[in-house]
Amino acid sequence: MAYVITQRCCNDASCVPECPVDCIRPTPEQREFATTEQLYIDPDTCIDCGACVDACPVDAIFSEDDLTASLARFRDINAAYFERHPLESNFEPLVAPTRAPKELGTLRVAVVGAGPAACYAAEELLRRADVEVELFDRLPTPYGLVRAGVAPDHPGTKSVAGLFESAFRREALAYRLNVEVGKHISHEELLAHHHAVIYAVGAATDRRLGVPGEDLPGSHSATEFVAWYNGHPDFADREFDLSGERAVIVGNGNVALDVARVLTVSPDELAKTDIADHALDALRHSNIQEVVVLGRRGPLQAAYTSSEFLALAHLKGVDVVVDPADLELDHASQALLDDPEIEPSLKLKYTLAQEYAAKTPTPGNKRIVFRYLVSPTALTGDGKVETVEYVHNELFEEDGRTVARASDRTDRLAATLVLRSIGYKGEPVADVPFDESRGVIPNDKGRVLADGNPVPGVYVSGWIKRGPRGVIGSNRVDSQETVDQLIEDFIAGKLAAPQGDRASLEALLAERQPDQVGREGWKAIDTAEKTAGKAGGRPRVKFTKVEDLLKAAKG
Repeated sequence: MAYVITQRCCNDASCVPECPVDCIRPTPEQREFATTEQLYIDPDTCIDCGACVDACPVDAIFSEDDLTASLARFRDINAAYFERHPLESNFEPLVAPTRAPKELGTLRVAVVGAGPAACYAAEELLRRADVEVELFDRLPTPYGLVRAGVAPDHPGTKSVAGLFESAFRREALAYRLNVEVGKHISHEELLAHHHAVIYAVGAATDRRLGVPGEDLPGSHSATEFVAWYNGHPDFADREFDLSGERAVIVGNGNVALDVARVLTVSPDELAKTDIADHALDALRHSNIQEVVVLGRRGPLQAAYTSSEFLALAHLKGVDVVVDPADLELDHASQALLDDPEIEPSLKLKYTLAQEYAAKTPTPGNKRIVFRYLVSPTALTGDGKVETVEYVHNELFEEDGRTVARASDRTDRLAATLVLRSIGYKGEPVADVPFDESRGVIPNDKGRVLADGNPVPGVYVSGWIKRGPRGVIGSNRVDSQETVDQLIEDFIAGKLAAPQGDRASLEALLAERQPDQVGREGWKAIDTAEKTAGKAGGRPRVKFTKVEDLLKAAKG
């Protein structure tokens, strides 16, 4: 018997060093780690000790005997990885990361943002130095996309917040919530009160389609919709037209699949989650019967992960529809599929698409329809979205890459709701260098750069550092790299001593933002939401307005 890593794997690699026989791959040191969909356990080497289970922050690891029907296939998925990548292990001991010497005194760091990248950076700092960390966020609640981005029907993924809660119990970390950097406190003032500042502000805006009609009512970004159903205060008052029978999602990454599920699964299922009440009520009155997911490239190049694509097969009352004609491959794609060295996860994407294409839809079921090799060219309608016009693409090999180009074939779909899910982009931070073309803060391994030179005391982590790629756990290794640079600079004496301490920062914020939410305020919010959820058998009922959050914070 062996343990198996399943769908909800977050890639934070906490399990890797805990394995006594070193059978979890890929490791952060390997090239494959940057692009892997998940981590895998070698069934032939696993000794069934369960150490990885205890280390996993999102409860993604199960004994193979305990796999449910929806997860059973992951036994073969884990094994297939090691057929492609036979396990080689030298059992080299891990090198402990550098810790700041005690004689250097207390390191003060401001972390701007409270999402996964920020929290992993704060956790790493707490392990590596005698430190005071100030965790800033403009919202009254921490955890960023863990709270407002992860789909409500993926509660296991949200459990990573428990890891942060445990790490942040010490008074060495102070919550500075409902405090907006640039409004209540400036970049210069942060530097004056800290040795260093880490910006971990994510990628806050979505990319646009750039087609006529994109701004018609009924056309939105998936970012807005996700934030709406997750109860983000900035989006709680948004309205989405669910009166029609078809919605179209442009883009086929994991966020697109999240949105498709929320639009099609039974509201009674969603009622068991922490979905916002206003969204649940709207979905109970929804007329949406079909969600069409448009992808620019073919099924082998689809942006979703194979594990999320597989999970769609287990939705109750929902059919996944793929046109067999869409599975015809160009020469380059067929050669890739036939390559014995093909990554198992890539081959699985195509195998799953074939399985969906072979199924006969069940009358009365809702549908998630995948269309490949298409790109929207216009959204049309009389005062609101009524039709999506699109062009069929053809794949070509160019400079060793497979690229999609428009053909002369066009088509259209009737739809009353269109959600674009084609990626995210970072926004500038006041008084901090910014690369407009890439949508990131320019940096070298986390050290912020201005004209190619490091800016003393200023660092970056997460999507604003590397661009919008990777999953929640990807931020762990990323944050470790940033903290490595920060600790190195502290030891080398490159960080200016702060002019103000925690007490003077507290006095400044009390004057600028009397509604600041600290540790006790967040605890009060968390307790109130969980208490409200108990009555309905839900993990929590979220407050979705800032005024309600502040009222709860004050008890």
